[in-house]
Amino acid sequence: MAEPGSSAIFRTLQIPNFRNYMAGNLASQAGMWVQRIAVGWLTWELTKSPTWLGAMAMADFFPNVIMAPLAGALADRMDRLKAVRLYVTISAIISSVIVWLTVTDQITAYSLFALVLMNGVVMSFNYPVRLSLIQSLVGREALTSAVSISAIVFNIARIGGPALAGPAIAIWGVGPVLTFTVVADFVFVFTLYKVQLLNTAGKKVKEATTLGTEIMDGFRYAFNHPGIGPLLIILVMMAIFGRPFIELLPGFADKIFGRGVDGFAWLTSILGVGSFIGSISLAKRDGVTGLTRILILNTLILSIAVIGFASTDNFWIAMLFTLAVGYAIVAIGVIEQTLIQVAVDDSMRGRMLSFYTLIARGCPSLGALLMGWLSSFYGLQPPIIGGAIICIGVWAWSRRRLKMLESSLESFPEDGKANQ
Repeated sequence: MAEPGSSAIFRTLQIPNFRNYMAGNLASQAGMWVQRIAVGWLTWELTKSPTWLGAMAMADFFPNVIMAPLAGALADRMDRLKAVRLYVTISAIISSVIVWLTVTDQITAYSLFALVLMNGVVMSFNYPVRLSLIQSLVGREALTSAVSISAIVFNIARIGGPALAGPAIAIWGVGPVLTFTVVADFVFVFTLYKVQLLNTAGKKVKEATTLGTEIMDGFRYAFNHPGIGPLLIILVMMAIFGRPFIELLPGFADKIFGRGVDGFAWLTSILGVGSFIGSISLAKRDGVTGLTRILILNTLILSIAVIGFASTDNFWIAMLFTLAVGYAIVAIGVIEQTLIQVAVDDSMRGRMLSFYTLIARGCPSLGALLMGWLSSFYGLQPPIIGGAIICIGVWAWSRRRLKMLESSLESFPEDGKANQ
């Protein structure tokens, strides 16, 4: 095995399949963030209503919670490369309709909501398939680096997309800016035609098996797997009790630190910096040995950093803790996804990754709702600290299971069969 380090990033990017995929994926991710900003602003222009803003965000996100199990089962049935092309093309067509209605002044809040909801449904089917492609592009040894590079691309798009969208909307308006999303999606589709999957992508599904049976098989597989089941439990607990302080950052910036919107911008930016550092750090790794230990360590780092953040009224100390939280959150997310990709049978890959996306996208909102409700009674700080203490309990629980988790997560299923 080659020595880990920055060379691991360059070796992974030298794989033509992955390089082509990432180039298109960067364009598509940037387009997604541009569209979110543009749709949010368009919603405000049409309604001047915070309720509509929340409803539009829900239309974008909530279909994933409902559709994830079905999306995962379909991902394990379909040709994954063709499926991604199809879903992104449909998303681009929906975005084109939004552009046309906007530039012709025919858009309404209700039609925009319907189109965003339709796109949310399409993307809920797209996410697990897109995640399941990565191993089929790079193989085993480069998997950790590839997933981390994917996280880097996501964070670049998350920072750059909104940064470009704001000034562009001010200059050209919402319609022309939304055109960027359409073009970016078609660029991604074009690059996907230059991608070929490795032979490990093959799937064999029994003709007589129904989708309902496959969905239930996915739940049973996750529940019975000695590593993936506990891994998903850790992710659920961290997403509900550790991560939701991010959604409450505006309140902390204003009420606790007295910094207003500028403080919120600083905290959000430093969170992104921490995430970027975490992505780079993991992208330098070869192989998966030791990832379980790093994952469990980062659950403790996240817990302590959140307690530190919520326990201080010093803005600059809070910034340091926020940096640590950003690092830990991306480390947990990237390692969870990598270990699931390694430990799962390929026939179950789409279903397990659909559970991952359901938890990663759905549980933070549930946690934010819970923490926000508790904060209305007890203030912002005590609920956040209480949630982080629960996360320390999760760390202790998982730490006692480290050896079992390592043995079941850090090797490919076919390796175990070969050694029998």
